[in-house]
Amino acid sequence: MNFLSELKEGLAIAWDAILANKMRSVLTTLGIVIGIVTVTLMGTALDAMNRAFHQSISIIGADTLFVQRGSWLAHTEAEWLGFLKRREITWLQAREVEKQMTLARGVAPVVVMFQSVGYQSRNARGVQIIGSTDQFLVTSGFSVGQGRFMTEMESEGGRPVCVIGMDVATNLFLNEDPIGKRIRIGSRPLEVIGVLAKQGSFMGMKSLDNEVIIPIRQLLGGYWRNPDFQIQVKVSEINRIEDAKEELQGIMRKIRRLAPGDPDDFAINQQEHLISMFNRVAGIIATVGLLITGLSLFVGGIGIMNIMFVSVAERTREIGVRKAIGAKRRTILIQFLIEAASICMIGGLVGLAITYLMVLAVGRFMPVPVSLSIPVMGVAILVSLFTGLASGFFPAWRAARMDPVEALRNE
Repeated sequence: MNFLSELKEGLAIAWDAILANKMRSVLTTLGIVIGIVTVTLMGTALDAMNRAFHQSISIIGADTLFVQRGSWLAHTEAEWLGFLKRREITWLQAREVEKQMTLARGVAPVVVMFQSVGYQSRNARGVQIIGSTDQFLVTSGFSVGQGRFMTEMESEGGRPVCVIGMDVATNLFLNEDPIGKRIRIGSRPLEVIGVLAKQGSFMGMKSLDNEVIIPIRQLLGGYWRNPDFQIQVKVSEINRIEDAKEELQGIMRKIRRLAPGDPDDFAINQQEHLISMFNRVAGIIATVGLLITGLSLFVGGIGIMNIMFVSVAERTREIGVRKAIGAKRRTILIQFLIEAASICMIGGLVGLAITYLMVLAVGRFMPVPVSLSIPVMGVAILVSLFTGLASGFFPAWRAARMDPVEALRNE
């Protein structure tokens, strides 16, 4: 008998055994169902989180550098406290970077604060106010959906103009055209000259449209005299980002008067830093999730193994008969492995169906798109198959090594 014939025969016998003990088979699969639901839900959550993060982070741009006192890669309290002790980055330093950079397409000083914004009797609280120059449109990657952005003359003159985000426009103006209207930031009126195109949200939580952009000189003169600046640098060519980073580091060291042996008292951040930090956090979450799902599958696998030992004990005489008429050890082994794998595969498919329904129900209330992806389903099926084979191996091995004479004596 060739291998395919043995496989076909083993599958038929396995299914007959499963159907003959329906209740026992159903109860056995429950552990696997729970394990697969846990695996697929964890995989779906990680997949949704990963897609939401990369979609959000793409707004930053891989060719933009951010000069700040602190590094995005810091993750201890001591590191953050060390950054707070560094000298602030000033307006004059930002202007010097703009003058001296040769590998940049745009350089923009940026200051962020939060204020209430009003229009007539309507108010919006906690709006992000960004003070910058006309170059911010280049470095940020934002685009204007209505009206225009500030000009160099308006930026340098600190004119009372502003560009608002989509959320601010919707909340304050309802069905009115905001262009040309005057809003209040604090007690100062500013004319709306543009509305940014919708940016969406970061990780489905923080809105990127709840902001107002004003000339940096307007911010310095009316709101915050000596803030700590961030400097955004858009590199002229993506393949020269390392050269631009090295040039920027040299310029910052020079204008901050650092001696050759002194460490940098600033940080140059970029998109890859956030991605690296996210991957580290996501890796920890995935590891913890793997331990949890592995434990549930281990419990389910133990249940499968116990039931298969019981099945082997009940069918000892059948095994003896089959071996007496010429069945090989391999044939018996394959038969019981198929039975264990089939039980787990049924549990896996039921678990996938339950997960699919749960994802459909929960996805409607989630801030980010959630779907059961094909790779996650494929992993779930493979995990089910592997669990069945691993759990059924020792019972199947015991059945295959039975002495036919002793097995036939069993009543």
